[in-house]
Amino acid sequence: MNDKPGTLRRIQNLLIGRPRSPADRQVFHKISLIAFFAWVGLGVDGLSSSCYGPQEAFGILHDHMALGLFVAAATAVTVFTISFSYSQIVELFPTGGGGYLVASKLLSPSLGMVSGCALLIDYVLTIAVSVSSGADAIFSFLPPQWHHLKLHLAVGGVLVLTAMNLRGVRESVIPLIPIFVVFVVMHTAAILYAIGVKAGDIANVARSTADQIGDARIQLGLWGMVFLIARAYAMGAGTFTGIEAVSNGLPILREPRVQTARRTMRYMAVSLAFTAGGLMVAYCLHSARATQTQTANAVLLKTLTGGWGQVGQGVLLVTLVSEAAILLVAAQTGFIDGPRVLSNMALDRWMPSKFALLSDRLVAAHGIVLMGAAALAVVVLARARVQFLVVLYSINVFITFALSQLGMVRHWCSADGKLARRWLGKLTINGLGLSLTVLILLTVTVVKFHEGGWLTLLITGGLAVLAVLIRRHYQRTFAVLRRLDGLVSLAEAEKPAAPVPEPRMKPDGRTAVILVNGFNGLGLHSLLAVIRLFGKAFDNFAFVQVGLVDAGNFKGVGDVDELRRHVQSEVRKYVDYMKRNGYYAEGFSAIGVDVVDEVGELALQIRRRFPNLICFGGQLVFQQESFINRLLHNYIVFAVQRRLYREGIPFVVMPVRV
Repeated sequence: MNDKPGTLRRIQNLLIGRPRSPADRQVFHKISLIAFFAWVGLGVDGLSSSCYGPQEAFGILHDHMALGLFVAAATAVTVFTISFSYSQIVELFPTGGGGYLVASKLLSPSLGMVSGCALLIDYVLTIAVSVSSGADAIFSFLPPQWHHLKLHLAVGGVLVLTAMNLRGVRESVIPLIPIFVVFVVMHTAAILYAIGVKAGDIANVARSTADQIGDARIQLGLWGMVFLIARAYAMGAGTFTGIEAVSNGLPILREPRVQTARRTMRYMAVSLAFTAGGLMVAYCLHSARATQTQTANAVLLKTLTGGWGQVGQGVLLVTLVSEAAILLVAAQTGFIDGPRVLSNMALDRWMPSKFALLSDRLVAAHGIVLMGAAALAVVVLARARVQFLVVLYSINVFITFALSQLGMVRHWCSADGKLARRWLGKLTINGLGLSLTVLILLTVTVVKFHEGGWLTLLITGGLAVLAVLIRRHYQRTFAVLRRLDGLVSLAEAEKPAAPVPEPRMKPDGRTAVILVNGFNGLGLHSLLAVIRLFGKAFDNFAFVQVGLVDAGNFKGVGDVDELRRHVQSEVRKYVDYMKRNGYYAEGFSAIGVDVVDEVGELALQIRRRFPNLICFGGQLVFQQESFINRLLHNYIVFAVQRRLYREGIPFVVMPVRV
């Protein structure tokens, strides 16, 4: 029986989709992404950055446009370097986790937390910048009197993408494929054509470029020219965002995941390096520069299609519309990987544990809603102003990049790392990646700090402080609960003085149904409290445990099967313990994403076998109840109580004082 009203459930099924069962052995195949789909879902952020990253880098060069060739080459090299280094991360951490897990395991949990907080803020800004940039691009085609609706479009974009992702990752990616393909095809053709039309005059182009570089050296000096190139390269750092997405999103990839991830990384690296670097080369060849009313891409495309008449207008419109659309949907990366990072941090108790839970669509719904709400707040507060949001953007991702590369360098220098094949080559790649990302991080932070970058660092620091406080709360609570674990040792060591005859079930006798969560001190505390309070009132005991499928164990069929075996084993320990003490007992278990629903179904089964039953469940009770306690701890027992009351099953809450 479903706890939700029929009408509400039908509306939810229409908007979000029908529930999925983690017990379905085909479910991983149904929700996972092949390399092409992963390239679309995770690579859209990087490719969309080619709409503004190269332009921002090129704008720093002013009259020395020929130096853009060096920036283009450096950008392409950096894309491949970061991509190769993250491919090594994928091999070392095949279950996923990305920058958060790398820093946590290879540096320290605290630095991992900093990396995770930086990523969370970066993904919120990814969503905000993407939808705001897309709204800007779309309204550039519309009459000025409509521009007051731009904020409404940005807000609507966040809401629609949130709803799409609540349906599932695969369902949210498939509608993006036409947009993605049109963007890739049109921009590939534009870049090849821009270079091709100059190929016949290559000698003059080379001579002119060499003259411009010589003039720049005379005017700026060698080191001045190097500094200008380095500054332009660093200011185009937004181009590199999104490369880390595959390592964070490994659990959603099709098996074999490492091979799928490496193939996806190749697609992303080649497409991003070609698009970003190719656009910069095209800017240089055609002297395309952004104006107050047109982007550099728009200027370039108008130059290329100027003599094509109506056909040229159509090509220009399709290409720019694809840019606007891909900017809008580039937020998808934030919705895929942001909740994933949040769930990993929740599993390590840096964030509230509810963010590790999965919805009945097998997605981290709490994380998706939080990312959408945070991005929505940023968009509204910033009034969807891209100029302001871009200042806040791209600093945080390089914090994660730098920590990830530092962790990998440390690993390859360790004794374990040196045992790997070709460890020196791997060290070189991660060492180069560390040097490049630290250079970009320092440059971007210094340049953007007084323009508003300080705000990003302040918010990230505030989130890190909050994470520390959350973890301290969990540690204090677990320290109290560990005092009860002495009951486990006593229960396991307890032996009957004389052989106990096999207890027999009394179908009409009173039955105590006790909810447990593993053979632990908390469960034994509840059991002993029932015996102490009710004495010999119960003839039968039934133990119920639901294995909660969350982001930590929903990684493959093997993980789900292992969870099922573990739950059955834990319940069996209670049964054996009670039989040793002369009581008849049975165990009932299930796995699922909704404890309330699973317990409700099991309770109905138990009632058919034991009609005269009373259910018991332990609940933590804090000396001082507060909003923080309610936020950080679940109160599932009360939800189960309400559910069973509607079935006419009595339920008693056993307080466990903390």
